[in-house]
Amino acid sequence: MKTDRPTPGRGARRALALAATTLLLGAAACGSDAEPDGGDTSSGGGAEGVSIGLITKTETNPFFVTMREVAAEYADEQGVELTALAGAFDGDNEGQVQAMEDLIARGVDGIMITPNNSTGVLGAIEQARAQGIVVIALDTATDPEDAVDATFATDNLEAGRLQGAYVRAALGDEEPALIMLDGTAGGTVDTFRHDGFLDGFGIEEGDAAILGMENTQGDQNNAQTAMENLLQRNPDVNAVYTINEPAARGAYAALEAQGLTDQVVIGSIDGGCQGVQDVADGRYAATVMQFPAEMVRQGMDAIVEAAGGGEPPSGFVDTGSIVITDDPVEGIDSETTEWGLENCWG
Repeated sequence: MKTDRPTPGRGARRALALAATTLLLGAAACGSDAEPDGGDTSSGGGAEGVSIGLITKTETNPFFVTMREVAAEYADEQGVELTALAGAFDGDNEGQVQAMEDLIARGVDGIMITPNNSTGVLGAIEQARAQGIVVIALDTATDPEDAVDATFATDNLEAGRLQGAYVRAALGDEEPALIMLDGTAGGTVDTFRHDGFLDGFGIEEGDAAILGMENTQGDQNNAQTAMENLLQRNPDVNAVYTINEPAARGAYAALEAQGLTDQVVIGSIDGGCQGVQDVADGRYAATVMQFPAEMVRQGMDAIVEAAGGGEPPSGFVDTGSIVITDDPVEGIDSETTEWGLENCWG
């Protein structure tokens, strides 16, 4: 589950973080982009004078693209100011720390962040909260969890368990021969989904059924390369765990090139519209849908309420998950891809 990647210098990360979109979503300025150099964009707050920062892991993963789009639309509806920043790549902790520091300097009322690493941004989070800024984790919990005011996320242990239980049931009487395409080492999402999958699949770490594991950073190209490498040693694979749908697409591409798709059950997690269509088209057997739009909306509501003098948010809020498949198995609640396409990433 380990893949080393080159790390840009601090200056490069800062430039990439500050080049992220900044949206001023008041009555007079809907959806305006920041200058590329991250210059001053303050032309007056929203109708309620509330300012919120959103920091995602990357700007390219469809899951985080959806978060940013939903945040922009919802901020427009609520009349608040949104500044959206991101790390340069999945795992860019320093870029996220810089983004946190920039938002603190702007004096925002609240920050929503999908941490690249459960501990990598704790210092910046502590600094923000010390200045009275409400900090909410979205999608990925911090360690410790109470480092932030609250977490709005999928129960990733349960989502992993659902994927594992489905893939194992879909194998029927076949002895499992499993490959695992993980995400980024050290992230709570990655750990919870991995551990949950093993639990649902009915095996433990180190079991002989696990033929191989690689980190993919949740990236399609990385996943395809990892799968190609693993297939050279393990062509008899019949089950594949994937951290997310881009990784599942990469796995499928590698298997398709080897003519092995008919022998393998691929499971995934995300529930994006493209991912649901992939399931409908038979590229993988099932995906576990999560609801990033709900994470964003509920997080923003909590910040607005706290900024208005209400009770600040606290604790973990599970925003839900459901298996999407057109081949249901006994004992696992699921919805069809038709339902999934109507509800993807709602």
